[in-house]
Amino acid sequence: MHSIPAFTTEALRPTVAGADALLSIRGLAVRFATRSGMVTAVDGVDLDVYPGECLGLVGESGSGKSVTFLAVMGLIRPPGRVCEGNIRFRGRDLLALGDAERRALRGRDIAMTLQDALTALNPAFTVASQIVEVLLAHDRADSRAQARSQAIELMRLVGIPAAGQRLDDYPHQFSGGMRQRIMVAIALACRPQLLIADEPTTALDVTIQAQVLELIASLRAKLGMSVVLITHNLGVVAEYCDRVAVMYAGQIVETGPTADVIEAPRHPYTQGLLQSIPRLDRHGERIRPIQGALPDLSRLGEICRFEPRCSLRTAACRTRIPMFYVGPQRLARCIRVHDVDT
Repeated sequence: MHSIPAFTTEALRPTVAGADALLSIRGLAVRFATRSGMVTAVDGVDLDVYPGECLGLVGESGSGKSVTFLAVMGLIRPPGRVCEGNIRFRGRDLLALGDAERRALRGRDIAMTLQDALTALNPAFTVASQIVEVLLAHDRADSRAQARSQAIELMRLVGIPAAGQRLDDYPHQFSGGMRQRIMVAIALACRPQLLIADEPTTALDVTIQAQVLELIASLRAKLGMSVVLITHNLGVVAEYCDRVAVMYAGQIVETGPTADVIEAPRHPYTQGLLQSIPRLDRHGERIRPIQGALPDLSRLGEICRFEPRCSLRTAACRTRIPMFYVGPQRLARCIRVHDVDT
């Protein structure tokens, strides 16, 4: 077996000289008390998001992607709780903030769009009232009239036709793609430094998916904000993200520059994800789905999370596996990172 270099946090620093992380997550653990026991939804997650970049967070449903960033937003509610770790935004410890301080930060500096715009938007209130509420809550407008004017500009910014006439419509009067754009408009109301887009293309057809993703990419460039794109689609990550973090059963199992990870995955799970999607450059090659399912998060034990599904597993995998340095800005949670056939 090859010798694997030790991991150092410095190995993840982007090549931009002096760049400091906008958001830094270290050792994050989130657990939920259930009738079947304590479920560890997020287990020792380390992540950085740098100014101006787009980070893709990818993995199967139930892998802990959304819970990680709900913890960042301070939206974990009982029976869930953040048990370990720290989250720093511009050097500020978010877990040490009081409720009022967290509310002031949420929406103003960090914003999040949720998976289903139809359920995330309040059906009892007009689009105008929901955008205006954010602007007034964070003192971004001096009056309701000014806030309405800004709301129209935001709707135009995200490509809503006839924004002035549609401002007082209700969410159900918009199509799925338009509702998703309204969610983005609400998230951008205060010009946040970090936008967390959680499955922004859920339940949209392929054409509308592309429009929403192009919208987020263009707004990122125009506003200079950082973006975390949470998705299960590696194709989306390959096209829009600078770096990618692959998550499985509550842990980050691989991270690095997107092009490098796609070209030469170093964790068997990442490789399995790539082999399970069709590719135009490999005509005639059969799709190979990953066998098995995610483990029971209430009965994990000290074992590699992917071991039951892994074709490379050995007896040595039945222990807690750390992250290993496998190249410039690259880490993988596997003792056989050099044996993965890429």
